[in-house]
Amino acid sequence: MAEAIHKKLQSELEKYQQMQKDVSKSMSSRQKLEAQLTENNIVKEELALLDSQNTVYKLIGPVLVKQDLDEAKATVSKRLEYINGEIQRYESLLKEMERKSEQHREVLSSLQQEYQRAQGQAVGKFQKGKKKI
Repeated sequence: MAEAIHKKLQSELEKYQQMQKDVSKSMSSRQKLEAQLTENNIVKEELALLDSQNTVYKLIGPVLVKQDLDEAKATVSKRLEYINGEIQRYESLLKEMERKSEQHREVLSSLQQEYQRAQGQAVGKFQKGKKKI
């Protein structure tokens, strides 16, 4: 019985470890999005300082291409909307992962206790059997 519990415990532990890796990856992605958000907010502020007399260039590959100021502002605004949406998506994902992670911790805890009890019973049976000899 203890062996079956041990296998189930190992399986749950592997699932929990994978969940922790996924949480770590998602947090890393969210941090990258935060950096992009900050960078794009700075660009938006800089574009707000310009007037129609100024020339704006967009980097496309290795080439700088002239871009209309209003078009540049619209592009940055759309990018900010997208990044904010992605951040919200990752926050929801992380909350869900934390909930599942907590469930895994609870299952692991109960399995560990069950495994320890099963080992204790096995030791007790072994010691009883030893006394009979």
